[in-house]
Amino acid sequence: MISIINRCRANSLSVGIMFLLVLVVTASCQKKTEVIRITLQTELGDIKAELYTAKAPVTCRNFLNYIDSVGEKGGEFYRTVTLTNQPDNDVKIQVIQGGFNLADMDSSQIIPIPLERTNLTGILHKNGTLSMARDDPDSGSTEFFICIGDQPSLDFGGKRNPDGQGFAAFGRVTKGMDIVRSIQNSDSENQKLIPPVKIIRIYRD
Repeated sequence: MISIINRCRANSLSVGIMFLLVLVVTASCQKKTEVIRITLQTELGDIKAELYTAKAPVTCRNFLNYIDSVGEKGGEFYRTVTLTNQPDNDVKIQVIQGGFNLADMDSSQIIPIPLERTNLTGILHKNGTLSMARDDPDSGSTEFFICIGDQPSLDFGGKRNPDGQGFAAFGRVTKGMDIVRSIQNSDSENQKLIPPVKIIRIYRD
């Protein structure tokens, strides 16, 4: 009887340990998937970034869908905004803006997404922040920008956009800000890069 009881206790202990291990592994996997790392391979060098999928799930899912479908076709950075080339703006920012190569994509597949405001996500427009470009609040789709220096006027309540809704920040550059600055300082006319800086491909790490 004692051996049976001991065996049951041992079995219960083993099951308990296995259950704890499953919980630890599951929690670890969930934690890992909260951040997805990507690379934007440009003709001037690589820009590495991390996407905050738990904080900005809609925006990250949209961006990753484009990476998976057309990321191998790359894109381009076509706009640079510096302190000296925005004379008509009282609130000045510093960013570079780009987009995916959509040459072979059916335009009906480009669907705007709801704006994930920074007051809800908690992702602010700091140096290196990756964010979605837009016109109206819920019009973001394939265009994005990278902040050079902190840009609080792009957060919810900021004054850069008259509607005060800000932009959907969803990631951050972890390596390659020197490349970002090189793109910002490339030849341009007004805010248009001449020629655009080619993005060779965008992929998950």
